[in-house]
Amino acid sequence: MYHHEVYNKPLAPLTTWHIGGLAERYYVPPSSSHLQSYLKNLPQDCAITWLGLGSNILVRDGGILGSVIATRGLSEISCQGNTVTALSGVPCAKLARSCAAFGLSGLEFLAGIPGTLGGALQMNAGAFGGETWDRVLAVTCVNRQGEILQRTREDFEIGYRQVIPRAHKAAQEGFFGATFLLTRSNNSEKITDNIRALIQKRNKTQPIGTFNCGSVFKNPPGDHAARLIECAGLKGLRQGDAVVSTKHANFIINTAEAKAQDVLQLINLIKEKAIVF
Repeated sequence: MYHHEVYNKPLAPLTTWHIGGLAERYYVPPSSSHLQSYLKNLPQDCAITWLGLGSNILVRDGGILGSVIATRGLSEISCQGNTVTALSGVPCAKLARSCAAFGLSGLEFLAGIPGTLGGALQMNAGAFGGETWDRVLAVTCVNRQGEILQRTREDFEIGYRQVIPRAHKAAQEGFFGATFLLTRSNNSEKITDNIRALIQKRNKTQPIGTFNCGSVFKNPPGDHAARLIECAGLKGLRQGDAVVSTKHANFIINTAEAKAQDVLQLINLIKEKAIVF
């Protein structure tokens, strides 16, 4: 067993929904070199699941087989000129604040995303009109052998809430980090003020302080999933301890001890009654 690796790790406390079973193996690499060594020695038939801050995911009640690798220890950020490079475990909010401190603008919207850079890259996360890949200059990926590889935007098909590797090999890799090309500002205080305003808007419109995963459904073209769900009269709809938020209809809240099955059944009920996807 590697240092920092445990077996049968409860995952519910590590997710923002506070739902889910055990990880067969759970590993927190304290550095890039530890991650590379771990991957190099991990059996090739062992499935890998990457875990950041546990937002925007639903862990099944039966848990996850294979190795769950938590990236939260990979949190380096550096700045050179108008570019910022960060590793996948950096929380999105921290990256937004760091860019502001560097006097660089363009990633303020990340302050409203409660996940890590790795997850944001994986799904092209967005908020307040901005998307993660809008400012990506290049990315690094890590493969099953622990090799760190340089990738460009052209290696991926980037769309709304999806990022698809163009090559088969790239599909077997995880995001290790990214470099962003940003805009220099003479007023870092103004950038910080913008971030503060976005956070205030988020707090007013979303059920902050509850166990949720963020928005559950993608917005359909020209509309908002929350509006469709609300129009269908589904605010407050309950399945077990899982409830559609009365504050923001695209959020499902774990009010006590909801199971993954409760959330899945509630999602299916919403799909039946509202045109969301």
